[in-house]
Amino acid sequence: MFSSTRHLFASSHPGPSVAVTVLAIILGAAVGLSPGRLVLLATVVLVGQLSIGWSNDWLDARRDRLSARDDKPLANGTIAVATVRAAALVALVASVPLSLMLGPASAAAHLVFVVCGWAYNIRLKATVVSVVPFMIGFGALPAVVTYAAEPPVPPAAWTLVVGALFGVAVHFTNALPDLDDDLRTGIRGLPHRLGVRRAGRLAFVCLGLAGLIALLGQSGVFVGAPTTPPIIGAAGAAGVFCLVVWGLVLVATRPPGRALFRVIIAAAVLLAVELAVAGTTLIAISTS
Repeated sequence: MFSSTRHLFASSHPGPSVAVTVLAIILGAAVGLSPGRLVLLATVVLVGQLSIGWSNDWLDARRDRLSARDDKPLANGTIAVATVRAAALVALVASVPLSLMLGPASAAAHLVFVVCGWAYNIRLKATVVSVVPFMIGFGALPAVVTYAAEPPVPPAAWTLVVGALFGVAVHFTNALPDLDDDLRTGIRGLPHRLGVRRAGRLAFVCLGLAGLIALLGQSGVFVGAPTTPPIIGAAGAAGVFCLVVWGLVLVATRPPGRALFRVIIAAAVLLAVELAVAGTTLIAISTS
């Protein structure tokens, strides 16, 4: 039983699922959600991300076997396709009532994120618009959080832009190591069409822009009250920019690998720090 659970968890893309959930928790704390709301927010986001991760492995099972992806439980036969499919569908269905517990606006934003993930897995990953679900989905995450507040409040526009740019970086760096396998199995998304170097450079340029906009946001620039950014937030921005440089060096000097995506996950933590210290500038209507 433990082995089956472990393999099922491994099929959920646990790294990204947990990273997105932690990001939501940090943002939720920044906008003042109560402990109970934070737990609910974390549950909602995690279940949605699990549904996306499981659906990805379920729908890609045949291609992963052809590509000899022994790191994936479905490809190496340690778990049944029916099990992962059932988990994906149960998590998808559960996402609806769970999301509604956060309120209609937050639920709508979260379900947009989930639908984008499924749309990518079902069809869009093989098209020139493969990046769009990532831009919309990650762009919606700040809205999931701020509309979960009591009372709900809209997110500041700059936070949506940060989320969208981060989504581009996530998509490209996650796709780069698998470009050759994807092309052999009929997948030609936007990173495949751009090629390794251009896609990699664009990913880290977008990450840098996300860090810069977050720095300006925490400095109050977008609410007409510019000030010196908090030390912690400025340190987070500096860390993001260092990771951008490191990522660009990796893209220029090495074959694409999982290290690029790990750089993006590290940057997610630092971006979360930047956003967390932004306080009331995260929302469009100040409550202070």
